[in-house]
Amino acid sequence: MHKTNLSDERALPTIQSGWAEFIRKEDWWAVWIGLFLVILAVVLWSAGNSIKVLTAQIPKWGGIHTLTAALSHHFGSIVLLFITFFILFSIAVFFLRVKLSQFVSGFIVLFILSVLINIFSSWEWAQRYNLEAPLIALAIGLVISNIIPIPDWFEAALRTELYVKVGIVLLGATLPFALIVKAGPVAILQATIIAVVTFFTIYFVGSKLGLDKRFAATLGAGGSICGVSASIAVGSSIKAKKEHVSVSISLVVIWAIVMIFALSLMIKWLKIPAGPAGAWIGTSEFADAAGITAASAFGDKALTAFTLMKVIGRDIFIGVWCFILAFISITRWEKQEEGTKADASEIWRRFPKFVLGFFAASAIVTIIFASVSTADADVINADIVAPIKELRTWAFTFCFLSIGLTTRFKQLTSVGWKPFVAFSSGVAVNVVLGYILSILVLGSYWANL
Repeated sequence: MHKTNLSDERALPTIQSGWAEFIRKEDWWAVWIGLFLVILAVVLWSAGNSIKVLTAQIPKWGGIHTLTAALSHHFGSIVLLFITFFILFSIAVFFLRVKLSQFVSGFIVLFILSVLINIFSSWEWAQRYNLEAPLIALAIGLVISNIIPIPDWFEAALRTELYVKVGIVLLGATLPFALIVKAGPVAILQATIIAVVTFFTIYFVGSKLGLDKRFAATLGAGGSICGVSASIAVGSSIKAKKEHVSVSISLVVIWAIVMIFALSLMIKWLKIPAGPAGAWIGTSEFADAAGITAASAFGDKALTAFTLMKVIGRDIFIGVWCFILAFISITRWEKQEEGTKADASEIWRRFPKFVLGFFAASAIVTIIFASVSTADADVINADIVAPIKELRTWAFTFCFLSIGLTTRFKQLTSVGWKPFVAFSSGVAVNVVLGYILSILVLGSYWANL
């Protein structure tokens, strides 16, 4: 079962209001950290330097001599990268009221493991088989966590949600705003069809199997909207039991892992072009980081289509789903119980704030591109966009290592088969419908994106 910062009180977080939420909510810290790095990149470029000194990009290597030379050359950059992320994440977890002494120890180990993983993924043999760093991080994390008990001090640093949200904000800096505006309506239409059909499939099957309606709705949200975040946010808004939220999160993580391999194999077997492939992954994956890992194997065009589908088409509507389901829960399911008040502010309260950071990062880089010549645009790509992509990869490596290190397959068997069957029925419908819309109906659109 997935444990990372998703259990107990953090699975159903205390709602912050007013100015306090700007320093007490993980979403906002993802925005602050992501935008800080983007603005730092811009400032350094304006001063004639580049943030790439912090990216610790380990070059491709084929032998021990090449590797030692590369590590020697990039050692200072690796240290600077550690210091940068260490300071930023330490500030965030301090205000998020995580025990700082435990986080510090855990993050040092997490970073060292991530460096080793990036070294491996830079190996010529690993690159030949598209063994990207986030995917390796996930596999290693799963092996470790299901064999060796993870100590509490280490788990304090496994901030899955924070790392993936920072990565998504950084992703915004690599996507032109004009492209988001252009593709947004199509992505939203396709994502809405998929989300509604998948949600009602899981909810209908779950209800027929005798699951509590709020449990079935939480499962449906996890499978149809934005995975872990939707399970937490919707579970909180409809007052689902904590253990039901944890089950939904675990099923999201398991199916997200399965889909990394299943979708990648089907796309390669069917020889689907990069654009439609990214759209299918964005439609049928259940977690942002998992989808990014799968899409990144097919190039930047697939990554762009995935992001437009998943982030623009699905993730930003989590607040609307929370509001609708909270209203239904209060007026129909909870009846005489005192429940969450359903008003317009619920949409904003449940809105994933890191999406705002995604748009802000995109707007900043777009404005800079619009104000320079074509020749300078190449410099910006080299000194701003490319280094931010490297920082994004590090954030996703932290995220996937955290997911692997906190997933216990054995514990999931204790909740019975009904939630699994309900969720899996939605998976089956989602994958087929995602293929039809992404490849057969809108394939030419995504191919020419």
